[in-house]
Amino acid sequence: MTKNNSSLPLAGGIAAAIGAGLCCAGPLVLLLLGVSGSWIGNLTLLEPYRPIFILLVVALFSFAGWKVYRPLENCEAGTACATPQVRKRRQIIFWGTAFIALILVTSNYWIMWFA
Repeated sequence: MTKNNSSLPLAGGIAAAIGAGLCCAGPLVLLLLGVSGSWIGNLTLLEPYRPIFILLVVALFSFAGWKVYRPLENCEAGTACATPQVRKRRQIIFWGTAFIALILVTSNYWIMWFA
């Protein structure tokens, strides 16, 4: 029996998106939680690594998309990817998490309107 790691690329993509958006969304979350101070504007520790996180997001979501949308002929009979209901559910989860990752990755461009 093979181990099924179908959610690993999605989880990794979300984790990388959180890392990419942490420099901008992190201070906003702290402000929303009631934490204040002038030091919040200096939370840019992960900013130099932002391009690496974005590259990881794209790579992991590309791999997850390939796994979710691969042809039925490549799926073994009786596996989860061959079941239409499971396949459709995974596609919905894929697009939901991709949307969340897009929001996190692009947060430094639109977050300034809310802070």
